[in-house]
Amino acid sequence: MQSNRRTFIKNSALASAALVMPKFYINRHGLNANSKLNIAFIGAGNIAGMAYEGLKGENVAALCDIDARQFPKDKGDVPKFADFRKMLDKMGKSIDGVAVSTPDHTHFVATMEAMQRGLPVITQKPLTHNVWEARTLQRAKKKYKVITNMANQGHTYDGIRQMREWYEAGVFGQIKEIHMGTTGPDFKSQYFVRPTAMPLAAQPVPGEVDWDLWIGPRKKIDYNRALHPLTWRSFYDYGSGMLGDWWCHIADGPVWILDLYHPTAVECVERKATFDGFIVDSSVIKFEFPARGAKAPCTVYWYDGTVNGGTKIKHPEEWDLGEKKSGSFWFGDKQNGYLDERSNHPVLSTKKANADFENGKHIPQKYARIQPGPHLEWANAIKGGPEPGANFDYAAGLTEVSLLGVLAQRFGGRIEWDSKNMRITNRPELNLYVKEKVRSGWSYGEGLWK
Repeated sequence: MQSNRRTFIKNSALASAALVMPKFYINRHGLNANSKLNIAFIGAGNIAGMAYEGLKGENVAALCDIDARQFPKDKGDVPKFADFRKMLDKMGKSIDGVAVSTPDHTHFVATMEAMQRGLPVITQKPLTHNVWEARTLQRAKKKYKVITNMANQGHTYDGIRQMREWYEAGVFGQIKEIHMGTTGPDFKSQYFVRPTAMPLAAQPVPGEVDWDLWIGPRKKIDYNRALHPLTWRSFYDYGSGMLGDWWCHIADGPVWILDLYHPTAVECVERKATFDGFIVDSSVIKFEFPARGAKAPCTVYWYDGTVNGGTKIKHPEEWDLGEKKSGSFWFGDKQNGYLDERSNHPVLSTKKANADFENGKHIPQKYARIQPGPHLEWANAIKGGPEPGANFDYAAGLTEVSLLGVLAQRFGGRIEWDSKNMRITNRPELNLYVKEKVRSGWSYGEGLWK
């Protein structure tokens, strides 16, 4: 499987819009560029707004949410469900695609339920909650032959393509070190919450909420409003903190351009932790990547939590473009550079270097530009357009690296990773988190490994 991923990356450059519609895709409803798709939405509130906006030219065929308060009032009188399995049982044959916008811990089960029915699917980032799930979705893509995409805006932008063109033209030389990250978690924002104690106290379940369905594959726990709605990212059993929230944006450029898929080790070198099971206030995570073909070994550092007093992202010494609190800094043996928090708007490290370079106008455009937006890109693919760049062959690898970072951040110390065998070799007890246990009735994908 690993060689298959490398071959795919090498031969197709993954997110290039020059990709053609995969020959395996079965266009069940005779769709074309002028068709309106019937889309089912799993997760109807909050981040689902991005899916509605990205698919505003299509039909809202069904809505599913475990919380009836999340159903938008402006989508008309469409069928509404609490359980996505029941929705797909009833409406699967009339649906052209499924958009998954649930908390991280239910991404996999909702996505698998759609894929095994032959339905195209677009899933919010991060793709999954553990490494085994990511690799299983990659296998599912091959088996079920459906159009897939991860909702990662920056992978559709011009800047990530431009940066790859600069790199492949030799502008930076060898990139041996990258420093990247973001400022959060900000516990004053609407997305994160700091509890006064763990475990969380039991609270009455709101009448509009099906709490058992929210828990999904995880172990049974009592309801607490810190978990739902919106602030579940603060808890490792359901979210992945800032790595889950921002890695797929910030690391998108470095991972795609430099083939950073299989670290040999991941180490938490700095960590300000609080309660067990609760995300850290701040951290610095080190990823060690071996040589990849002609690419030199590369060390990647992830920083988060500067708003909570954490270490700021390292800038190149010559940097004179003002402080950047998020994004990725590229340290090359010829030139240094930067991509913003959406892996967009590439620049070199000084005003003079950028003036002399004139924004790379002399470098030929190698990767076709596309209309921005992963949902639009996915819808166009269903209608016969190019395969999305963040399809699951790519998104699984991007997500996997972040999830290894989450384990190092959560438990501290160093993790030595055997990618081929999907095993942590120096701390075998952590393999329980590489493939997490699931509750009865929530097992998916086991047959794909036989």
